[in-house]
Parts: sequence; C-alpha cells; structure tokens
Amino acid sequence: MSGTVAVPLAPSAYAPPAGLLSIGRVSLLIGVAGAAASLAGARFDPSQFFRSYLVAFLYWLSIALGCSAIGMLHHLTRGAWGLMIRRVLEASAGTLPLVALFFVPLLFGLGDLYRWARPDEVRGNALLEHQAIFLNVPFFVARAAIYFAIWCGFALILGRLSARQDATGDAALQRRMQMIAAPGLVLYCLTATFASIDWLMSLDSRWSSTIYGVYFVGGQAIAGLSFAILVALYLRERGGMSQALRPIHFHDYGKLLLTFVVLWAYFAVSQLIIIWSGNLAEEITWYRGRLLGGWSGVSLLLVLLHFALPFVLLLSREGKRNSARLGVVAVLLLLMRWVDLHWLAAPAFSPERPAFHWLDAATMTALGGFWIAAFARLLARRPLLPVRDPSLPEALAHD
Repeated sequence: MSGTVAVPLAPSAYAPPAGLLSIGRVSLLIGVAGAAASLAGARFDPSQFFRSYLVAFLYWLSIALGCSAIGMLHHLTRGAWGLMIRRVLEASAGTLPLVALFFVPLLFGLGDLYRWARPDEVRGNALLEHQAIFLNVPFFVARAAIYFAIWCGFALILGRLSARQDATGDAALQRRMQMIAAPGLVLYCLTATFASIDWLMSLDSRWSSTIYGVYFVGGQAIAGLSFAILVALYLRERGGMSQALRPIHFHDYGKLLLTFVVLWAYFAVSQLIIIWSGNLAEEITWYRGRLLGGWSGVSLLLVLLHFALPFVLLLSREGKRNSARLGVVAVLLLLMRWVDLHWLAAPAFSPERPAFHWLDAATMTALGGFWIAAFARLLARRPLLPVRDPSLPEALAHD
C-alpha cells in the first residue's frame, strides 16, 4: 500500500552531496600511488604483475557490468526498487569506457597468462592447435573489442535517454528504455559468457565447463548490487536521500541480494556435481587442486563466507531491513568476490597451494582508485533521483 511520507520532487532536493568530489580526489591520489607501486612491481616481476592485474581488472569490471545489468533489469521490469538506486547504477555503468582502457595493459601480457598465446607451445600440441581456431591473439582482441563496444554502447544509450527524461519529462522515454534494455540484457549475458571463457577459463586450455559463464554472470550481479547497496547507505545519511531511502527499500535490495547469492551457489554446485559425477580425467583436474589440494581452505572459505553466512544473515526479514547488517553483508560479499576471482585464476599458475603477492593488493588499489574517482565524478553530475520518471511517486511512497 502507499505510505504517507511526504517527499519533494524538485531536482535540487536530491543534489549530490559535496563529499562525493572529495572522495573522487582522494581515490584518484590512491590510484596514482597504487599505479606507481604496480609499475615498480611490473619491472621486476612482469609475469606476476599480469596475473595480479588480470584479477584486479576482472574485479572492477564485475562491479561496473553487474550494475549495468541490474540497471537494465530495472528498466525491463519497471520495478520501483530500481528507481531509488538508478543513478548509482548509471554512474557505475558509465565507467565502462574507463574499464575498457584498463583492459589494454593485458594485451602486453597475453604470453605470460595464456599457453595458447605462446607460439612455441602451440606448435606440436594437438589440443592447442585445435583450439587455435578460436583461441588466437587477433581473434581474442577482436572479441574483446566487440564485448566492450556492446557494453559501453548500451550503457551510453540508456544513460542518455535517462538524462533526456530528466530534461523533458517525456513519458514515452520510459517505454523506449524498456525496449532497449531487453536486447541489452540478452547480449550482456551472451557476451559476458564468452568473456569469461576468453579471460578466465582459457587460462587452463585443457578444461571446459558449459555452466562457467552463468557462474561468472552470477558473481557480477552480486558485486554490482553489493556496491550499489553500500553507496545507497552512504547517500541515505546525506541530504534529501535521507527521506527518500527507507527501510522498505533496503528490504527489497536485501531480498534481491539473497536471490543472487543463492543463484551463485546453485551455479557453483551444479558445475561441481556435473563434473564430479562424470569423473573424466580431463575435467576433474580443475577441481582436484581446488578441493583436495592446497586450495581446499580457500574453497571452504568461499562456501562459508560467500554463501552460508550471507544466506543466514539475509534470510530473516529483520536482517534485510537492518541497514547496518545489510552493509556488513555487502562489504563481506565484495571482499569474497575478489577471493572468488583469485580462486578461479591463480591455481592456473600455482596449482599446489594458494599464492598471494603484494602486487595483488597494488593492482587492486591502482584500478580501484581510478575507478572510484570516475564513479564519484559521474554520480555527482546529476540529481540522485530521476525526478521526472512517472513511476517515482510510487517508488517514494513504497511501504
């Protein structure tokens, strides 16, 4: 039913807090410091630099892409829940051109990361020669360009339509954004699946999984929504958003986050059951080190902190409406998203035991500093709510 909370609809009432610009400046300085440390590490250990950089790149990409996908889901369903965080989702998706630039350094380390990118290893190897039709450097680069063109294109189009709606209040734009989001969401799932194959699964050219792509997409949904929740909690304590964002909205985000956590676990368990029951030598090697070898402790950590604990904390109604608890869960899941990506990538280079290097932290800091600076700048450009969206009064009165 409708609530009785009176909230203004003037754009000035939802002006971005001045602290966003300060956050952006500090983040930029942190990014510069992290980049300096990363470049120093790259000079002395280039192979480790590219391994660490790959995980850092995939982490920040997952937040931007996850927010972009959730934004398209909001447009497609016209859910009131999405209106309250639309600006956060749009600002995150707007960083995708920057993330595309983050990808460029990886092109100089393909030989350090992938066996199929080393001509001397491909020659005489029947498997790699067979895979070379798909896994070769020119086609790999072309596919990456297509992925980013699609991701950036849809983010740009939807962002511009949203800005036009702010300027004109044209009710027809809501339907147009819905029509664009439908193919955008389909193409996102398709391209993210192929990207996961190119950038992660091909680290071990002897192993493959048909469910790997949806596992990758599920992790991005968790990362994107967790980040959006934390930003919403920050904005709720400042300015007009303190009246607009209420416990019922965070209850909705908690329910959606619980759904994504369960889906991620379902994809992970389904992949494990299928491969373990098949018990084929070329398939179980990927899991042997992760579950029975030195990486088993990290696997257990993922089970406990990426699924079990968030599931328990989000299961109750109070757990989802309690902003402090929801914030803790969001922070925990963002931390575990890095652990999961590291767990997917690092065993290809260190199958016997977990390998953590200071460059893991340096590259994460570098890319994270630049990404957050860009995000804060984009979020500070426009009012924090789409005040001319026809569905906003309903979203504000949601109870």
